[in-house]
Amino acid sequence: MTAHPISETVASLMPRAKAELTELVAFQSVADPAVFPKSECEAAAAWVADALRAEGFQDVALLDTPDGTQSVYGFLPGPAGAPTVLLYAHYDVQPPLDESAWISPPFELTERDGRWFGRGAADCKGGFVMHLLALRALKANGGVPVSVKVIAEGSEEQGTGGLEQYAQAHPELLAADTVVIGDTGNFRVGLPTVTSTLRGMTMLRVQLDTLEGNLHSGQFGGAAPDALAAMIQLLASLRAEDGTTTVGGLTTDAKWDGLQYPEEEFRKDAKVLDGVELISTGTVADRIWARPAVTVIGIDCPAVVGATPSVQASARAQISLRVPPGMDAGEATKLLTAHLRAHAPWGARVSVEQVGQGQPFRADITSPAYTAMADAMRVAYPGQEMQSSGMGGSIPLCNALSELYPEAEILLIGLSEPEAQIHAVNESVSPEELERLSVAEALFLQNYAASKRA
Repeated sequence: MTAHPISETVASLMPRAKAELTELVAFQSVADPAVFPKSECEAAAAWVADALRAEGFQDVALLDTPDGTQSVYGFLPGPAGAPTVLLYAHYDVQPPLDESAWISPPFELTERDGRWFGRGAADCKGGFVMHLLALRALKANGGVPVSVKVIAEGSEEQGTGGLEQYAQAHPELLAADTVVIGDTGNFRVGLPTVTSTLRGMTMLRVQLDTLEGNLHSGQFGGAAPDALAAMIQLLASLRAEDGTTTVGGLTTDAKWDGLQYPEEEFRKDAKVLDGVELISTGTVADRIWARPAVTVIGIDCPAVVGATPSVQASARAQISLRVPPGMDAGEATKLLTAHLRAHAPWGARVSVEQVGQGQPFRADITSPAYTAMADAMRVAYPGQEMQSSGMGGSIPLCNALSELYPEAEILLIGLSEPEAQIHAVNESVSPEELERLSVAEALFLQNYAASKRA
């Protein structure tokens, strides 16, 4: 069988793609100045802007968004009368966590076992490179048949909403006939998948105060209210004994209809230790795609090393609540806040701060754009049919775009399949997936343009 010209072109571009991803991964672009210097994000944004200019994009701009970060925008005009497609990715990344747990340095792209390792390799710097590959392949095979807008966000991982706020203030900027969000992933390596739903999220910080200052545990322990113990009790109230989220007012029995996630595959993907049970009830797909899930993602408390025998006066925690489609994130925030205030023990003083929020999203997978993508994936993944799945993560921009442009079709694809271990140590991307999805995106743009001409 003769290879498709687009496939041949993308294959020839892969060494360049690896070199570029190596440069992009090297930026420590965590959008939290308390973790890494802001200059790292600014340098990554400048790199993205230069890459767009090199591809002939016009109106390339570094957009100063209200949360203090920069998103990068560019416009590539297509043939007269052609539809406009918005391509999305983000260049900011999660912190590397324990760098000593990485087999290779997190900000050095390293090839190992057929994969490329590095923070952001899959989520989502690889997504930006995917867009570049698709556009280059089209240019080499007759030209780009649509007008293209690219937006590369600078604070997606922080959930601080800078780009959503900017888009709402400049509604004409990102207007498009269809949107390709390059920030999800295939259900499994080699299985072409579009994401049909995303859980939203809310992020809260809660602080408990019980004393004016720390006390000697020998002199006062046993009667003095311990803020850390109070926090432990409060956080425990967020889950039932089986691990089901128990925030009052949240529905926790929704069902997922569609592609299922076998439990043994999930245990392997999640690297659950032998003998350790999964939490909650229902199918795995129910639990991770259709139901709310609370996670304690951080606690401020004394480290074990250097700890003193003290009753703690204050304790603070950060809580993430994932919100499934059909549930309003704002209402979930109110319910979670009310739960925290109602369940703090011993009359501890409670303060709650919201630090992030995004609505869930459901795509219309019966739309013409999805038909064009299914045809493209059939070529990029010979012998495979496109599947649709949910995703437990959040991309708040999806809802902002669907509200601003209700007629636009929104597709979600990307490189974050289970082996990628995004947000964990040793994140990696499959170069084969990068190649095939770049082919799929290029063919989709051709198919989509043809469908609009028909």
